[in-house]
Amino acid sequence: MGPHPAVAAIRLAVRRVLHDVLTEHATAQVPSAAVSSPAAAAPVPAPAARARLSAGTSVRAVRCPAASAPPGAGAPAASPAASPSAASPAVSSASSASAPAAAPAAAPLVLVACSGGADSMALASALSFEAPRQGARAGGITVDHGLQDGSDLRAQEVVARLRSLGLDPVESVRVDVGRDGGPEAAARDARYEALDEAAQRLGAAAVLLGHTRDDQAETVLLALARGSGVRSLSGMAATSGPGGRYRRPFLQIDRQVARKACLVQSLPVWDDPHNADPAYTRSRVRHEALPVLEKALGRGVVESLARTARLARDDADALDTWAADAERGVRDAEGRLDVRGLYALPPAVRRRILRRAALAAGSPGGSLFSRHVEEMDKLITGWRGQGAINLPGRVSARREQGRLVVRRDG
Repeated sequence: MGPHPAVAAIRLAVRRVLHDVLTEHATAQVPSAAVSSPAAAAPVPAPAARARLSAGTSVRAVRCPAASAPPGAGAPAASPAASPSAASPAVSSASSASAPAAAPAAAPLVLVACSGGADSMALASALSFEAPRQGARAGGITVDHGLQDGSDLRAQEVVARLRSLGLDPVESVRVDVGRDGGPEAAARDARYEALDEAAQRLGAAAVLLGHTRDDQAETVLLALARGSGVRSLSGMAATSGPGGRYRRPFLQIDRQVARKACLVQSLPVWDDPHNADPAYTRSRVRHEALPVLEKALGRGVVESLARTARLARDDADALDTWAADAERGVRDAEGRLDVRGLYALPPAVRRRILRRAALAAGSPGGSLFSRHVEEMDKLITGWRGQGAINLPGRVSARREQGRLVVRRDG
């Protein structure tokens, strides 16, 4: 008899992502001389995965000092970590011992970012099962934000659970959470900085994130409430980050499926009290706004919002491509933007160019909202001699002699 349907669903999602990661990894290993040959034109997956083109997933790994493993289902042992380089001074991590010699050294390392919650534990379990079968190494990483009493002990428990699944390497990384953009945005920025550092140091091909379809729906609803544009309505991408580092296999899977997969596998999970704290906007959306919408509009709201994200992403990608091409025609050698050229563009394209300019100047994406871009746009379409526009990150935008200058001050 096969696995429980919930377990089968999460494994299939991870298998598909691993297939993509392995194919990309193998393609990158092909020598340039071989690529010029017609016989080598098609991507070739890693040797251990050639016979499994239907499978694949990407994961993010964490490794920590040894800790007693809690009771839970075991899993096949994972592979060794790549040799780490110097760690970022802003992030402290504890490295573990090398992985078993069973996995080939050339196999790509896939990490799973795990908080210990149901979504990420389900992801870790699926990765531990699929990675050795697809020719990949599996590791894990947990980020200790230090926002709750005993968070360091909780991180050690997560490390022990990941190790009990056979993941290796596994790390616990402690971060200092700032205040820019509010508590949720600050914690997210610190988390991704830590994950980026660990992925680079360990040489990971990909990092898996446990965001589900429910998380996607919440993201879209938050974007709607903030009056954000199409890009924000497109929610979280299945692949994002530098070089496509981050992968989200569960965007088509409900949160309850992931929780059920943990239950039937006897995997202990931790429910973060912040997820139920009404002080956090996302928590209110999850426990108050979405249930009200489902009661008023009927079941299926989550699925519809997630579908909206997919459709919006297609439109946003097309507009982003248009904006990137148009930007080259309005930017001079000194990086200034021609006001007349910008004015002639459709608003959706022009505002994308303005946002790109602000980001390039150093304005943080998590704090740069549509209202900031609209104020920049008024320098183009509603010019009345107004002064500079102050943007997040100490960036300013001002109009000078028919040019828009966007730069960081100080």
